[in-house]
Amino acid sequence: MLKLHFAPNSRAVRILWLLEELELPYELNKMEFHPKDLKSDEHRARHPLGRIPVLDDGDITLWESGAITEYILERHKNGGLKPAVDAPEYPAYLQWFHYCEGMVMPPVNTIVVHTLLLPPDRRDETVLGQARRLLSKALAPVDATLADKDYLVGNFSAADTMLGHSAVMSNRLGCVPDEMENLKAYCARLEARPAFQKADGLK
Repeated sequence: MLKLHFAPNSRAVRILWLLEELELPYELNKMEFHPKDLKSDEHRARHPLGRIPVLDDGDITLWESGAITEYILERHKNGGLKPAVDAPEYPAYLQWFHYCEGMVMPPVNTIVVHTLLLPPDRRDETVLGQARRLLSKALAPVDATLADKDYLVGNFSAADTMLGHSAVMSNRLGCVPDEMENLKAYCARLEARPAFQKADGLK
């Protein structure tokens, strides 16, 4: 059985959400998003940097949420969450699947560090402002592509568990402006999905 090493409010939510959407059986090792768990010798044996998510599948261990997602889809259950290679929407699926880590999450990471993780005396408002502006620019094409569809490539797909999770995080950080109405509505649709609610509700 698949075993997911998980902490709330992290990229691991993407994987738990995917497992729930696919209705795959799994075991969950729930940890705190805190160095006492993540930097423990036990967890560093799974991930040398003490990060999450980590997925165990028998004697296979994987990290990186995108790699884990692709592995689950290919090895365990496509479940209709990935278009066929020859499908018209496949190129867009690939683009948005990878867009989250390439363009959206770098400024999100900076915003989280300078609003939540660092003590107030170490936060840099200049760096924070730059990250917010960069995130706004990165989200604009996502808002535009959602003008005529409910999900990134039409039907719900694993691109939504990847980039959609980043969009929800951005919205919760107050970084999706009201004028991005398509993106706001998209985040609401994702948060209404039962599988998302189960994954997101593990605090």
